[in-house]
Amino acid sequence: MSITYSHQLPPISAYFDLFSTTGWNRDYQSTARDLETALQHSQFLVCAYQEGRLIGFGRIVDDGVLHAMVYDLIAHPDFQKRGIGSNILEKLLAYCLQKNIRDIQLFAAADRMEFYKKHGFQPRPDNAPGMELIKNQIMRRINVQS
Repeated sequence: MSITYSHQLPPISAYFDLFSTTGWNRDYQSTARDLETALQHSQFLVCAYQEGRLIGFGRIVDDGVLHAMVYDLIAHPDFQKRGIGSNILEKLLAYCLQKNIRDIQLFAAADRMEFYKKHGFQPRPDNAPGMELIKNQIMRRINVQS
């Protein structure tokens, strides 16, 4: 069975189902509408379909010149280890290279780092800038001060 790729927004219910396979939504608690809004603000996306079923996805958010971030690279668990994630990532990177974006980053779980290393990514050095806001911690602080 062949896999087809599209750059059009997927049906949100199909994307919500695929997103749910990752376990990410335990923390995010996103609704389908939240995810739809996020996708609409992406500059480029790739969907993988098999017989009309969304089985893979990835997207880019970028500033058009300097920085791009790969988000939500997903291959459905039933379709992993078949090159779908690699194909999606290659298409995302080709978009960035075509636009001559100088810095391409991503967040990756520790158990997925080897996948990204095979595609040319490397971990940021320990002394490199970069931090993440833990939203629930700041919200508690703001609520306490209010």
